[in-house]
Amino acid sequence: MNLPQILSKLKIEQLNTMQLKVMEVFDKGNDVCLLSPTGSGKTLAFLLPLIKQLQHGISGVQALILVPTRELALQIETVFKQITTDFKINSCYGGHAYKTERNNLSHAPAVIVGTPGRIADHLSSGNFKAFNIRLLVLDEFDKSLEYGFADDMSYILLRLPENKQSLLTSATGIDHIPDFVKLSEPKELNFLGDKNSNSRLDQKVIFHHEIDKDEKLFKLLCKIGNQTTIIFCNYRDEVNKVSDYLIDKNLVHDIFHGGMEQYERERALLKVRNGSNQVLITTDLAARGIDIPEIKHVIHYQMPKTEEAFIHRNGRTARMQADGNAYLFLDTNEQVDYLKPDIKQENLDGHYGMPQDPYWKTLYINAGKKNKVNKIDIVGLLINKASLNKDDIGLIEVKDYDAYVAVKRDKVGEVLRSVADEKIKQKKIRIESAI
Repeated sequence: MNLPQILSKLKIEQLNTMQLKVMEVFDKGNDVCLLSPTGSGKTLAFLLPLIKQLQHGISGVQALILVPTRELALQIETVFKQITTDFKINSCYGGHAYKTERNNLSHAPAVIVGTPGRIADHLSSGNFKAFNIRLLVLDEFDKSLEYGFADDMSYILLRLPENKQSLLTSATGIDHIPDFVKLSEPKELNFLGDKNSNSRLDQKVIFHHEIDKDEKLFKLLCKIGNQTTIIFCNYRDEVNKVSDYLIDKNLVHDIFHGGMEQYERERALLKVRNGSNQVLITTDLAARGIDIPEIKHVIHYQMPKTEEAFIHRNGRTARMQADGNAYLFLDTNEQVDYLKPDIKQENLDGHYGMPQDPYWKTLYINAGKKNKVNKIDIVGLLINKASLNKDDIGLIEVKDYDAYVAVKRDKVGEVLRSVADEKIKQKKIRIESAI
């Protein structure tokens, strides 16, 4: 498959300068240290040259991608599959069924992507062999060090072949690369530049008193209307508090933070991806390592403690040549050293109607790949048994043991009634709204 075909599948018109440079350097066989901001397209920058170097007819794992978070592993796996190559990829991470991963690895994929702790477990247990690995990616390496994965990464890398080619990425500068990484005369590609120079990002401040903060947040969401928005808080409790307020206002939204179960976090991101939810309240866990396309607005309900965190949050919008907005909630007496002094103020004096509920709603199906269920089966069921048109069906994501499908919100009731006792592949299924 050539590059234009890949870009067409990904609905991308052209690669950016950073992605083209990475491909050029990596194709020459150099180790690469890529420094590039959040949201600049690093995933595609390393996947394209990596896929180009995968070879047919070689048994075992050829490429290993280590990442700091489960969400990032799933994101990379999703993008890889969207490219639709002949090569298999598996993701491995804590919170995912170990037995399922072990079974997947028994038929070795060409590419493994996962968190260092889980990959180290599989490697030490002999669930995959490392002798054919010739390509290594350490994605968001700075974050992996911050999360305490140095020992696991060292264990893994010391067991990889010496003649591997490595690519390390980071959204911040790295003062020292540990010896265990063993880069061979790496070519540094630094695209960090002026961290605050994103001309497509429009920053606006909203001054408040503590008593009217939630009211102003709600007015802003009403003014924004039906556009994808992330609200950042500093603490989990604050995420839950803001969520409770918006529940009282009957505004559809979801939450995302480290105190949630993994399936809850994955489901929250899935509902944003498929358009059934347009407002996500989160901690800085969502500032890096997840990929939600077309985020239009970032709201700093609480300002982060550091400029670096502020930059990473803003990196969720104005991505890949798109425009975006960042709204900064500041108490009238609050001073933030890293802010520019000339940020304009957002006007909330108008009267704004309640945003409409999202066009789509997500349905859960208790069957997945391991039950031999695929997207075509689900579409067939909804068209033949619930009398839906293709336009009534949105994004479908099929996982190992379950699946999720976006359906027009006004069709959900009829769907649930029509398929209550139906089967897919001779398995009686349960379909319900994904809460």
